[in-house]
Amino acid sequence: MTDLTHSTVAELKKLLTAKEVSAKEVAQAYLDKIEKTSSLNAFLDVRPEVTLKEAEEADKKIRSGEASPLTGIPIAHKDIFVTLKWASTAASKMLENYMSPFDATVVERLQNAGFVCLGKTNCDEFAMGSTTANSAYGKTYNPWDANAVPGGSSGGSASCVAARIAPAATATDTGGSIRQPAAFCGVTGIKPTYGRPSRWGMIAFASSLDTAGIIAQSAEDCAIVLSEMIGFDKRDSTSIELPPEDLTVGLNASVKGLRIGVPRAWIDKAEPGLRDAIYKALSVYESLGAVLVDIKLDKANLGVPVYYIIAPAEASSNLGRFDGVRYGHRAKDYNDLLDMIKKSRDEGFGPEPKRRILIGTYVLSHGYYDAYYIKAQQVRRLIAQEFDAIFKNECDVIAAPVSTDAAFRFDAKADPLSLYLSDLYTVPGSLAGLPGLSLPCGMSEGKLPYGLQLIAPKCEEGRLLGTAHAYQQATDWHKLVPAGY
Repeated sequence: MTDLTHSTVAELKKLLTAKEVSAKEVAQAYLDKIEKTSSLNAFLDVRPEVTLKEAEEADKKIRSGEASPLTGIPIAHKDIFVTLKWASTAASKMLENYMSPFDATVVERLQNAGFVCLGKTNCDEFAMGSTTANSAYGKTYNPWDANAVPGGSSGGSASCVAARIAPAATATDTGGSIRQPAAFCGVTGIKPTYGRPSRWGMIAFASSLDTAGIIAQSAEDCAIVLSEMIGFDKRDSTSIELPPEDLTVGLNASVKGLRIGVPRAWIDKAEPGLRDAIYKALSVYESLGAVLVDIKLDKANLGVPVYYIIAPAEASSNLGRFDGVRYGHRAKDYNDLLDMIKKSRDEGFGPEPKRRILIGTYVLSHGYYDAYYIKAQQVRRLIAQEFDAIFKNECDVIAAPVSTDAAFRFDAKADPLSLYLSDLYTVPGSLAGLPGLSLPCGMSEGKLPYGLQLIAPKCEEGRLLGTAHAYQQATDWHKLVPAGY
């Protein structure tokens, strides 16, 4: 038998349904590989005895005929989702060893579908960053090159899928934190429409932007898992009330006649290798019958400054709850309540959360709220309207870069501003609440993956996944595995 850990979600589903392998055998294979690849630091909390117990329960259901089609398939969860059986730290000292009294809705839904949890993956602290170097528990490494960032903030999830130490992993995307690490690690990642997956139990960063999603090897795997993740949740006031949807149904739909919007101004700014890879990917779509349409995204170019006003403002509000009073880190030595809160927050938060709290508090302060925050929200509406008009009048899907280059070295972008600018092509879709997907489309001269971003209208995840699947049926970029894994 071939290495089980190189199986896709779809392949594991077939093997388990046919009883060719047991859920415990599958779980053990992944746990063994997680231990062997611990140097990646992709996982923050692995509890083999808990995972194997879940796998044994899955096997009982399979033997008794009570199993669902996905029972026994392993999955990893980004450490931004709270979990009952694993620590939930948001990769911060502020929540070190914190055990949640409940599971996040996304975790709960996947557990009810039969998935077996492998553990919690590393991320930038409170999902703030583009490198996963901001984790309080050490940076995660890119399996393609240990000197290159895996992307962020969902770098642990992307790294573990790329290294085949998890067939799929949950992730979150606030301004590109699924799409960028998926691109840098050569895997497929989808950020659904804001409000389709529940935010209940996600440790909040920016409430009007945070979106749960999935990283897996292919669009097909993403469709299988995401179908179980999305759905209305009355506990989440931002949840969209839509009927359940099987996103695998439209995977094999033809792309003939599909209008793909091409923002050439964005593509031409990418480094030459990435630019050529994207144009080659577009030629594949043309050969499949799609129609390329040139579009302009003028308002979307304002996305970065708008995002870095709105997101820190919401972060400064959300992170106010971590004060050492109710839960989380509390300083040992203090004089009074105010001193305790100051010292607890100073000791518990890392540099990036502190930076964003300060920015957010400033733009929300008296005299600056109208000048910055309100103005940013007005421009955000203009960006959303631009996308709406383009989808209504010009194209069905937009194809663009995820970033301007492949994964960069850890020491290549030392200042925060250069890291913020790496979100140039992902934040506009987030601000508009649109579904976006990254899929592998080539390799750089340095043997690092390139990613192609697809963006669709709201609640059109089926179209987005079908468009990506068509490309992956015609190419093999998503099948490449880093050497040694």
